[in-house]
Amino acid sequence: MVSAIVKPRLFWYTVLGDIMLRINNLSLPVDYAPEELNHKIAKLLRLPESRLGEVQLVKQSIDARRKSDVHMVLSVNVEVPDQAGVLKHVKNKNVSLLPEHSYVFPQVRRRFPLPPVVVGMGPAGLFAALYLARAGVKCVVLERGQSVEQRTKAVETFWRTGALDPESNVQFGEGGAGTFSDGKLTTGTHDERIQTVLDTFVAAGAPADAAYSFRPHVGTDILRQVVRNIRQELIGLGCEVRFGHRLSGLTVQDGRLTGIQVTAGDSEYHLDADTLVLAPGHSARDTFELLRDAGIPMEPKPFAVGVRIEHSQQAISRAQYGPFWDRLPPSDYRLSCHLPGGRSAFSFCVCPGGQVVASASEPGHLVTNGMSFRARDGENINGGFLVGVNPGDFGGSDPLAGVRFQRQWERAAFLAGGGDFHAPAQLVGDFLNGTASVSGGAIRPTYAPGVKWGSLEGCLPGFVLDTLRDALPLLDRKVRGFAHPEAVLTGVETRSSSPVRVLRDETLQCAVKGVYPCGEGCGYAGGIMSAAVDGVRVAEAIAVGASPEPRLRGAL
Repeated sequence: MVSAIVKPRLFWYTVLGDIMLRINNLSLPVDYAPEELNHKIAKLLRLPESRLGEVQLVKQSIDARRKSDVHMVLSVNVEVPDQAGVLKHVKNKNVSLLPEHSYVFPQVRRRFPLPPVVVGMGPAGLFAALYLARAGVKCVVLERGQSVEQRTKAVETFWRTGALDPESNVQFGEGGAGTFSDGKLTTGTHDERIQTVLDTFVAAGAPADAAYSFRPHVGTDILRQVVRNIRQELIGLGCEVRFGHRLSGLTVQDGRLTGIQVTAGDSEYHLDADTLVLAPGHSARDTFELLRDAGIPMEPKPFAVGVRIEHSQQAISRAQYGPFWDRLPPSDYRLSCHLPGGRSAFSFCVCPGGQVVASASEPGHLVTNGMSFRARDGENINGGFLVGVNPGDFGGSDPLAGVRFQRQWERAAFLAGGGDFHAPAQLVGDFLNGTASVSGGAIRPTYAPGVKWGSLEGCLPGFVLDTLRDALPLLDRKVRGFAHPEAVLTGVETRSSSPVRVLRDETLQCAVKGVYPCGEGCGYAGGIMSAAVDGVRVAEAIAVGASPEPRLRGAL
């Protein structure tokens, strides 16, 4: 498909002219050409095409509700003369004046005798450090794992051999857990900071369509480059980045942070600090224990557990797009159902053309996740197939009850897979019939180091398995073939989100003043975008020294 994008809108120099109109709900063929878009705009505005100025593609999605009429739906900004006259003449609810504003980071209102320390280089930590640094506040950034280059080598070694590095793996290292994923830049939140975060990703090397696609994705291969570019900008702005340095203690006086302990290999050192961005990621279980032991208020929170389900990508694309399937990018899906017993099952982090990946961070425990490259050109599509769990399911009410719950089932899956990071797997048909699988079928599992065929019984709570069984035929009605008997279930997925929330007040600080819990690990996000947005929000709070609010000002 040919895109009609002109200029991607980049952070810090977004300019929205005063003669721009916004047009929503433009319908075009799936393989439209730029001239078709211009013709459609001119016809709607009742203008000759020669009078159209710049066109900016703002949003693009696929409407596949009717398989006989699959088409693109666009929103655009268009430059025209006499926009008020055009509006008066057109009188169409889908045409309006473009609001003239852009995000501006607030002015720094406090001094920093000590540089803020950012713990964790996932999206939350990276964006907190980046926006502070761009505002002139240089940070010290600590990451327990390694740079994305070194981390990638360690992860590939693990997938090939089963040799796990507990400090640098799919969960820990530069870029966070999302680095080895599909690189989705979607969020269910509606925050004024979302566009500036998207534009920052594009400026750092993400594809331009990330700024306008309805469900933008970067791909793990491109995301690794983006993460590296952000790190290089941080260093260029004067930040100090330390890999292999893990937070191991807090020094507190009169309820305020005065310093931290850091472990680097076999050594430990003290670092004076009065401002700490705590963005450890959802798998930093030792950090959660540190916070609990320090008396910082925390609580268990709901998350979801289940399996990865793999299908033929071609079959799912056909089911979603009908005869248009081969003219469109690989299809994904977003499914959910509520069962009579009160439980819900849903898809999560779907990876078109991707692979199921080993994502453990602890010896003797097995975890799966999904990953796609930018091209999404693999034979299979996989997605998390999960059931929500809540503190009442954890067998305890203390803050780390959810962590113990995760570990229980990760250990069970590790043993069921043979104790060498092979994953237990079962065909959907056998799963529904209650029989163990002895071999695979037409859909070849992508998980490395490999799978062990058998039964998922004992790898997850009985109520989770029952809910998944009940959900499969219901979801098959929504996407035909979802319950295909040769689809592959690979266990287990337990890291859908953090099992804890570190409580923070209206200034975004926890009970220890100067400590800012941030991102997915501390319970305030659920993916790359929402974590990055929370990082910006925390950076604002640190800069102004008060409760942060989004700043919208005139165009720069």
